Amino acid sequence: QYKFRDLTIEELKNVSKTYPNFTFSMNTYTFKDGSQKDLLNFSGTVPVKYGNSYNIPIRLWILDSHPFAPPICFLKPTANMGISVGKHVDARGRIYLPYLQNWSHPKSTLIGLIKEMIAKFEEELPLYSLSSSDAARQSELLSYIAKITEGETDMKSKSKIGGKNEGCFNKITVVGAGDLGIACVLAVAAKDVADKVVLLDLSEGAAKGGSMDLEIFAVPNVEISKDFSASADSKVVVLTVNSLGNAQTYLEVIQSNVDLFRGIIPAVSHYSQNAVLLVASHPVEVMTFVSWKLSSFPKSRVIGVGANLDSERFQYILTNLLKAEVLAKDAWVIGEQGEDKVPSWTSCNVAANQTEAMAGHNSREKVANRAMEVLKGKGQRSWSVGLSVADLTDSILKDKRKVHSVSTLAKGCCNINSEVFLSLPCILGTSGVIEMVRLEEDPLVQEKLQSSAGSIHDLQQQLKL
Repeated sequence: QYKFRDLTIEELKNVSKTYPNFTFSMNTYTFKDGSQKDLLNFSGTVPVKYGNSYNIPIRLWILDSHPFAPPICFLKPTANMGISVGKHVDARGRIYLPYLQNWSHPKSTLIGLIKEMIAKFEEELPLYSLSSSDAARQSELLSYIAKITEGETDMKSKSKIGGKNEGCFNKITVVGAGDLGIACVLAVAAKDVADKVVLLDLSEGAAKGGSMDLEIFAVPNVEISKDFSASADSKVVVLTVNSLGNAQTYLEVIQSNVDLFRGIIPAVSHYSQNAVLLVASHPVEVMTFVSWKLSSFPKSRVIGVGANLDSERFQYILTNLLKAEVLAKDAWVIGEQGEDKVPSWTSCNVAANQTEAMAGHNSREKVANRAMEVLKGKGQRSWSVGLSVADLTDSILKDKRKVHSVSTLAKGCCNINSEVFLSLPCILGTSGVIEMVRLEEDPLVQEKLQSSAGSIHDLQQQLKL
């Protein structure tokens, strides 16, 4: 069931030509959470010079989202070989390399991976010879490792985790271990939103990615991984990554993010086919559109954090600072994140006559303008966006049917005819956007939304998807 079968076969042919000693097979692989899949894999030896010449036995498992996700790599020592645990190899023989962490199709290939593996093993040999007594103990260990890596683990671990049925788990994955990703994990953990949170750290090193402290202080129910398969069966996948490349222009920065997402979205959507994708990467409107296109998910299950934080702050300012509680009930910040966002209402009390209606409208506009001025002075820190993400995740996982201003496909609203995502009031539940809430008709608001839609659409047209 390989999604990109032809690309995968072509890569394996290249491997076979370069390393004719490798043998290929289809076997069951057991993931950390106990789930299992039949995966292509190949094993053989690679030549390594470390003083003398050695043939290092390895085994690579090809995920069904290959080549958009890196393979899972193991040493395959014989009974008289011991594993030298180091920065590239753990006690189970699992291989970790910068090439795997930075995997990005099409520049990353299996041949390139094997070449880096050889280079790293020549710096630090991963295996050593055992004495006969040690070899006996190693044989027992290898038998256990084989069960883990060849799909023979106890199936009881698959049916239950922590005494709960895995199917009932509220699991979310946060992609990206920068400040925003860490903030999202901590906010979700603090609000006790999910049963399990997976942090996918795609950075070159744990210290660089910021995930090391989460590991050190062992935040409950949080797993840190560099493997896309760890995200399997998530109900919400939060995207926080932003490219830190050398792009100069704004368009180049966005294109760099698009290229980054091209290696992420197919993998996470493959492992969590029924998830809601929640995009927090910048610019949120464009990256939500990109996520929708790359995932092929229905529009209801791809949303951006949009103006949720601004709306919550706007309502708070109206209620607590300006004492306009009646207005705050139906007040929203909508449109495009940044300077072009605009206040709006989903309903209003109908005045007795036209004069009263006009006076009420003018009074409301004055209060809204004051609130927006206060809002301008509030920056969006990582932790505040993290709290907003936890708020949205809570509404989705618990099917709260609560209204939030989130980035959603705006085509058909306010005479917008292009495929763009803008923040609009939406009812959220387990399937994402259940319904868009009708806005009060206001020509000025509609004009601003159409202007934002036009500029975003023009930008999207220049991107290479």
